[in-house]
Amino acid sequence: MQSMRVQTGATQQAIVTTAGKAFCFAEGLELPGFSMRFDRDEEIFGEGESADFVYMVVSGAARGFRILSDGRRQITGFHLPGDVFGMETRGDHRSSAEAIVDSEIALVRRSAVDRAADADGAAARQLWALTAGDLDRLRDHMMLLGRKCAAERVGSFLLEMARRAPAEHGTQLPMSRSDIADYLGLTIETVSRTLTQLERDRAISIRSARCIVLHDRTALGVAD
Repeated sequence: MQSMRVQTGATQQAIVTTAGKAFCFAEGLELPGFSMRFDRDEEIFGEGESADFVYMVVSGAARGFRILSDGRRQITGFHLPGDVFGMETRGDHRSSAEAIVDSEIALVRRSAVDRAADADGAAARQLWALTAGDLDRLRDHMMLLGRKCAAERVGSFLLEMARRAPAEHGTQLPMSRSDIADYLGLTIETVSRTLTQLERDRAISIRSARCIVLHDRTALGVAD
């Protein structure tokens, strides 16, 4: 085991890493790196900081966000175990990222990612697929914010989370109602009211603040 210090956000953290540890960023694509532990709401990287690393959620969850000119927070995406994030086409980060809950995050140097892409055509295609997937999610998010009513936004979100984080006893939501509201461009009150109405309509069951069971997907008002 080897101890080292890494600058992340406004904090310099001590971490322990295993020499030669590799992380699977995609099928058949393993890259060398190390992992760090982040507490709930702790910054992983900030907007405008140098994009020296690419990140992957090992456990826990993270959120990407930007602060708008009027001070409001717009969440741009949620990152769940296995998700890769922080891949930039330029030298700095265009948004910030924080841990939603206590999380373990893998870090791989951007230079290692670039070398893998240059040396192996298959690796380059895998990395392009990851980038294309991010663009698809961004387009879907823009459509959700621009064209759908509150009920459709909440319904789309629940279906997205059910696909990305399936569980035997319901969909687990690591994020808070405030996070969901800032992702959907709604108020917390609207999100809570919509979820309550969906439960009354028997489209969902709210087992706890972080666990929702979907019963009638067509009643969510969007096509799955």
